[in-house]
Amino acid sequence: MSDFRQDFLKFALSRKVLKFGEFTTKAGRQSPYFFNAGLFDDGASTLELARFYARSIIESGVKFDMLFGPAYKGIILAAATAMMLAEQGVNVPFAYNRKEAKDHGEGGVLVGAPLKGRVLIIDDVISAGTSVRESVKLIEAEGATPAGVAIALDRMEKGTGELSAVQEVEKQYGLPVVPIADLDDLFALLQNSAEFGSFLEPVKAYRERYGAPRG
Repeated sequence: MSDFRQDFLKFALSRKVLKFGEFTTKAGRQSPYFFNAGLFDDGASTLELARFYARSIIESGVKFDMLFGPAYKGIILAAATAMMLAEQGVNVPFAYNRKEAKDHGEGGVLVGAPLKGRVLIIDDVISAGTSVRESVKLIEAEGATPAGVAIALDRMEKGTGELSAVQEVEKQYGLPVVPIADLDDLFALLQNSAEFGSFLEPVKAYRERYGAPRG
């Protein structure tokens, strides 16, 4: 059976969402790879991305009643993933927030279904954890319960301290983080790639320097 995590990384490569080379991250680190989910920017690629989200969510076994997409990237991800989950027989509501409160019409910062029950947050990556923190606050303010966070890629590298941004979220909020793929999956891809195998050692070196402790 095909490993959908490897399929996802190959798909990201084909869309140039995942690139290998020399890049400078927001944290100022020199990275041998770069991942920009914003380049899933047409109908076909967004549809395929949502299929990967839906599959990883279902296979994770996380229990949830609805999706929440934090503005802005999470909005389309929540809507598209809800559609793909529905195709798998899992029909759940979704909601998202505005960056600024609206003072006319329905008003407020929340759009979509009311936040109720167990709410799965869906976003592209977790960098500083700011989006998750704001989402948890919104969800709890409505009397609902955060159920977890679904993301595209876990870089598994240190944040501001020794833990990764994902580990910090898991520790601080007690929430499972469900990535479609992580750095270990990237290693596996490089080990089996004639085209990109030369980047295996640079990625390993980057992991040794900036990687967060496992577990």
